[in-house]
This record gives sequence, C-alpha cells and structure tokens, in this order.
Amino acid sequence: MLIDNHNRKINYLRLAVTDRCNLRCNYCMPSEGIDFVKNDKLLTIDELIRISEIVVGQGIDKIRITGGEPFVRKDLMVLLRALAKMPDLKDISVTTNATLIGPYIDELKQLGIKNINVSLDSINRETFERITRRKQFDTVHNNLIRLITEGFNVRINFIVLEGQNEQDMIPILDVMKHHNVSIRFLEEMPFNGGSKNFSGIKWHHKAILEHITQTFTEYIKLESPETSTSVNYKIKGHTGTFGIIPSFSRTFCGSCNRLRITATGDVITCLYGKPKINLRDIVRESNAKVDVENALLKVIGSRAKTGFEAQKEHSTTVFDNSMTSIGG
Repeated sequence: MLIDNHNRKINYLRLAVTDRCNLRCNYCMPSEGIDFVKNDKLLTIDELIRISEIVVGQGIDKIRITGGEPFVRKDLMVLLRALAKMPDLKDISVTTNATLIGPYIDELKQLGIKNINVSLDSINRETFERITRRKQFDTVHNNLIRLITEGFNVRINFIVLEGQNEQDMIPILDVMKHHNVSIRFLEEMPFNGGSKNFSGIKWHHKAILEHITQTFTEYIKLESPETSTSVNYKIKGHTGTFGIIPSFSRTFCGSCNRLRITATGDVITCLYGKPKINLRDIVRESNAKVDVENALLKVIGSRAKTGFEAQKEHSTTVFDNSMTSIGG
C-alpha cells in the first residue's frame, strides 16, 4: 500500500500514454503545437503494462488513461486489454477528446471499461472549432451520443474560458438534461505551453456556481467521496448531475489520492509540482520490479502537502509546460 508522508492513501494513478494530440486547444498548447517527444523516449506498451502491474501490486486500484489524446496511440487497446485482466484493478477509465474513440467503443464495452471522460468545452460548433482549432465537432458529438446511449458512465469535462465559452455553460446543461451524464465545469489552469500570461481567473468555482444557479435555481448539493476533486450538484428535473472542479483554486489538496506517470516515465506527485523521478530506464533494467517499487515509495514519502506548496518547487517555470505533456 502506498501511504504518503501526510498519511494519505495513494490508490489512483493517472497514466499518460502519449503527449500527442490531434486537436490544438488554445488553453492547452500554442497553435503550432509543442516539441513532441520522440518515440524512443516514450514508454512502450509492454513497459506501461509492467509499470501498471507493479503499482497495482502496491495498492493502486484505479487507473485513468490519459494523454495527449490516448487514442492517437495505435496500440492503446493492447494496454487496455492487459489492464482489464488485472483482478485487483477495480476501476479503469479513459479521458479522451472523443475524436478517435469510435472504432473502439464496442471492444471497450466488452472489456468492461465503461468510465469515459470526454473533454468538450462547447456544445456550439463555432465555439468548439475556435477553441480546438480543428473541425471535429460532428465526430465528437456523434461519439459522445453513442457512448451515452450504449450505457457508458460518461462525464463531460468543460473548462470555463473567459471570453470564449462562458456563454455555453447553460446551453450544455440544457442539451444534456435528459441524459445520465455528469457535466463537470473546471477552472482554467495555466498549463498552456507558455502561450499566454496567466495571473488569475475570473471563472473560479464560486463564480461558476453562481452563474449556473441564477438560471437553475432549484438544485441540491450531493455528497461526494472524500477524495473527489469535484463538488457535485443535481438540478431538479435533470437526469444527470453537474460538478465544479476547483483545479486552479485547489481546495481539494488535503485529500489527494493521486499519482501521475507521464508518457516518458516521469513520476509527478502533484500536477503543480516538478517530476520526482523517471521510471523509463528503471523499468528497462533486470531488477525492475523492486527498483520501481522502491522509487515510488521514496517519492510518495516526500510529497508536497498542497498544490501551492508543490508550485514553489519551480515557481518561475511551473506554467511553461503544456497540459498535454504532463498527462492531461
């Protein structure tokens, strides 16, 4: 079992399989993209499986596959098939932009991988294309509806961007009111590859809630697990729910149960912190299991207590990275 130096049980791994993405969302990276990692620097699928086996043996029982866009990786299903066979892994989930998932939906269902987070920052075609810099609205919409109708547990991640999509918060709740989905509104984070300055946000979690409840006045706050990053609500007459994730305000740090491993093997114990160690060379050695276990125990034993504390480790450069390079 992984217990950090603040007595928090770490049982959730966000595992990135690529830093590449087929969209160019303006809050994530510059329009020209970033310097993507060369393939020989990425963990292979076999190495991702091996690391997953090791961490599950240490008590990780939830793995979320992230990117970049995970389905950019052609051999992703090999990893997912392996994960589905691990009896101690209780929850396998995927975060995707839903552009490439279509051909894999049937097999995902067969494998029992039904927890899918869809990144969708607008229900309006023009706004969607302006944010993503790509014309993929129909594909995303069709795949989203298919996931919902085929019984997947769908959560829509909507990052609220000042001057871009705040006008779509109410419409997306209206459009999805009869579907059993959770729409989670996220505060914007400044991991945009240095494409803009970032000192504060207008749409913090309190402002988002106030905006929504001015229209939907009859709502209740739901009880959420202690480790949840979202504060969740249900609007009267809506089948699904909505949540707000204070990803910039970081009010959930005290109960953090997460660990991140990037596509190149960097271990990140806090989204706002520096990488603590790289597992790529370690997992390629003959004594990989013991050495990976020891490396993870070491970094888990020296975690920052909060995201603000972690940010101090590299305060002048923390926001130079693109979200796609640190695991979504």
